[in-house]
Order: sequence, then structure tokens, then C-alpha cells
Amino acid sequence: MISMVMVAVGVYARLLKHAEAAMACLAVDPAILLIMVGVLTFLITFCGCVGSLRENICLLQVFSVCLTVVFLLQLAAGVLGFVFSDKARGKVSEIINGAIVHYRDDLDLQNLIDFGQKEFSCCGGVSYKDWSQNMYFNCTATNPSRERCSVPFSCCL
Repeated sequence: MISMVMVAVGVYARLLKHAEAAMACLAVDPAILLIMVGVLTFLITFCGCVGSLRENICLLQVFSVCLTVVFLLQLAAGVLGFVFSDKARGKVSEIINGAIVHYRDDLDLQNLIDFGQKEFSCCGGVSYKDWSQNMYFNCTATNPSRERCSVPFSCCL
């Protein structure tokens, strides 16, 4: 049930968007991520629920294999994240900097970045200087934005 709500919210959020710039930043789109996680969760729980209600060994085995695969993927991600922590930090920083570039283009992405900065008491990926990559916060003389040479309000909390 929760997975279907996740899918519905993800589809609703995705359909609500009309910004073409959001398509360029599809890899970090929270709506797409929510849809994918919701569909995966629904399929796994569906196999487990129907398999147990119908006493269907095949569906229960699929459910068991899926849970094992999810567990092993999480375990592998944790081990790889620990072993390659420098590369993982670099990739996360790259994703965050890509999101910073599209900060005002996508309201969902903007809210996600604001939430992260407030929650972790940080500003930008590495420092506040990361915001110079955004066209609205860029500190150049040719930038006409009122937000020139500043950072979002969520940095200041």
C-alpha cells in the first residue's frame, strides 16, 4: 500500500513539472527516484503477499530471492562505499554540484537541496563557494540577478 502511494506521489510530482531544464537533470530528479523505489517495493511485496496467501512456493521463492538480492546489494554498497570512500565522496560532490547548477530550475530539487542544507547545517557540496556555479548566485559583474554574490537562505540556518 505504501509503495503504491510512493508511485502515485512520484507520478503526480513528475506530471506536475513543466520545466524543460528538469529533463537535463533527470538523474537527480526526486520524482523519478520515488517512482522507481515505489515500483520495486510494490513488486517485491506483491510477490510475498500473494505467495503467502495462495501458498504459492514459486512466488515465495521469488520474494525470498528478491529480499536476498536487495540485502546483498545494500551490503555491497556499504562495503564499496567504505573501500572507495574517496571516490564515493567525489561522486556525491559531483552530483550535488550538478544539482546546484539547476537549483532554481526545478522546485522539487530546490526543496531537496534546501532540506539537506538545513538538516546537515552545511552550505553547498564542499563549501559556500560551490554556489558560484549557479547562474543566479554567480558573483560576476555581468550577472544581473538580485541574488548575485550570495547563497540560498537555507545556507544561513
